[in-house]
Amino acid sequence: MGEPTAQPPLETGWLPTTPIHDSYLRRFLWNWADACAATAHAFGGHVLDTDTVRLADTGRPGSFSNAATLIQPLTAANAASTLAQITAFFAFDNPDRAGEVLLVSAWPTGDLQTHGWSLMGHPPVHLLPQGVPARETPPGLRIVRVDSPVLLHIWEQTVSRGYPLEGLEDAPPGALASPSLLTNPHYGAWVGFVDDRPVAAASAWAAHGVVNVTLVATLPEERRKGYGEALTWAASRLDPSLPAM
Repeated sequence: MGEPTAQPPLETGWLPTTPIHDSYLRRFLWNWADACAATAHAFGGHVLDTDTVRLADTGRPGSFSNAATLIQPLTAANAASTLAQITAFFAFDNPDRAGEVLLVSAWPTGDLQTHGWSLMGHPPVHLLPQGVPARETPPGLRIVRVDSPVLLHIWEQTVSRGYPLEGLEDAPPGALASPSLLTNPHYGAWVGFVDDRPVAAASAWAAHGVVNVTLVATLPEERRKGYGEALTWAASRLDPSLPAM
């Protein structure tokens, strides 16, 4: 008798062989990781993909793109090795390295403080189907798509002050986003102006069948006027044929 045929692993939706389009959440995670990787490459940083996590390091201390994006849940079988990969990639043990890194997980992870992580929050997942009519733009708000390094720096300053991103409010051009991203068809950024004053901003990344809306920010003194909502709608239309998340 021959050897018994090995059975394929039970599909969980998160195997290395699972199609990226298997679920919207899987699409989103790969979209997010792609955006982080593109930003890291644009800054001359480095990336690494494994079966459990996708890693991106921009080489700059303050960036949401310094990220470890889990593409499988942390389990008793893989948690130690995955966290060790993350530690080695970002050189957490090197005292000369400083900055922040996001650990992005679509699943509860348990308490990771013993590994040096602090809980940032539990952001919800939103799905906006394609074709939903956008609401009217507030009176006086002019939304401009970023298409030049000058506008990109205005976008950086608006995001840094509106989010806020401490330490980047007065940073030089290119501190948050590289101008080379403007030629990437997956990327888009917008600034909202009132009387030629920037008041709000947003960006987006389109890939894997979804538009990922990111970094929506309104200056503190301009909030509660619908500007952030309007910029969110603009970013969600980076590719109108796709749903936004």
